[in-house]
Amino acid sequence: VQLQASGGGLVQAGGSLRLSCGASGRTFSSYVIGWFRRAPGKEREFVAAITWGGDRRYNTNAIEGRFTISRDNTKNTVSLQMNSLKPEDTAVYYCAAARGLYSSDSYYPYWGQGTQVTVSS
Repeated sequence: VQLQASGGGLVQAGGSLRLSCGASGRTFSSYVIGWFRRAPGKEREFVAAITWGGDRRYNTNAIEGRFTISRDNTKNTVSLQMNSLKPEDTAVYYCAAARGLYSSDSYYPYWGQGTQVTVSS
């Protein structure tokens, strides 16, 4: 499966962005799609993931209920709605595909190229 993330940009604190992950390949529905992020000088961090059937997993400590992941299997896309953004959300956001609802990036063999999100204070 090939992935492409989009939707990043510059936003003021308190604003919203919606990231999209487009996937190609006939087996998209068999993969869990996850979002990760890497802030400058920090390790890559799990954000959220969703199964084909809509089961979700969040890094609640990091996003505190501000983000929502959703999936449209008819369009082969997964979205990450990010609300109440904070400067500490600034990072490159990546979507990735795995066979299970994992939070560890080591279980995700397929990655998109990343999209930059910058939140100004």
